[in-house]
Amino acid sequence: MPTVLVTGAGRGLGLEFARQYAAAGWQVIGTVRKPEAGRPLAELGRNVEVHLLDVVDRPAIAKLAKSLAGRSIDLLIANAGVIGSRAAAVAEADVATWHQTFDVNVVAPVMLAQEFAPHVAASTDKRIAFISSRQGSIESTNGGSMIYRTTKAALNMAAKNLAIALREQGITVLIFHPGWVKTDMGGPGAAIGPEESIRGMRQVVAGATPEQSGRFFNYDGATIPW
Repeated sequence: MPTVLVTGAGRGLGLEFARQYAAAGWQVIGTVRKPEAGRPLAELGRNVEVHLLDVVDRPAIAKLAKSLAGRSIDLLIANAGVIGSRAAAVAEADVATWHQTFDVNVVAPVMLAQEFAPHVAASTDKRIAFISSRQGSIESTNGGSMIYRTTKAALNMAAKNLAIALREQGITVLIFHPGWVKTDMGGPGAAIGPEESIRGMRQVVAGATPEQSGRFFNYDGATIPW
């Protein structure tokens, strides 16, 4: 039975990742920040584990990795993220918000990947997926949401670097724009539902080759410019 670890698995995209992989017969390890957020995750089935994790707490990431020592993880999904502020410019929000958003959206997923790289390398599939955003594309930006866009652009660069660094371990790193999805972050007016977004990303992950490591994909497999 393959194993997937998903952060931010208590709602939205993370919960849908967990639901679909559990239904497909995978062992699912989901993390949530608060105990109450784990209830819908725990209800998915007996092949689902719930672990408490604040992704900005680096010692907590290390502790979780140690507690799962000896277990292989075929797919690590760094999903947890925040919008931070919808302000057009940093001056309209505040620098503290920018720092906090950077910690969650950039530093945390990188630390997660580094701590769990041995678990992934020990697996059969050897894959890491980072949930980014088209708003992190420098080439296609139309301005606005300065804080969120800059953190996702930084995440893209970090993930690309990790793809190079982890290549010798046989790990394939994929970077995704999940689409404009009807979640708490995307809002009710978004273009697609979580089911379609996750189904598409699962197909891309399943068919990915080592040559595609470090590439930036739309949820439907189309390549997104940097």
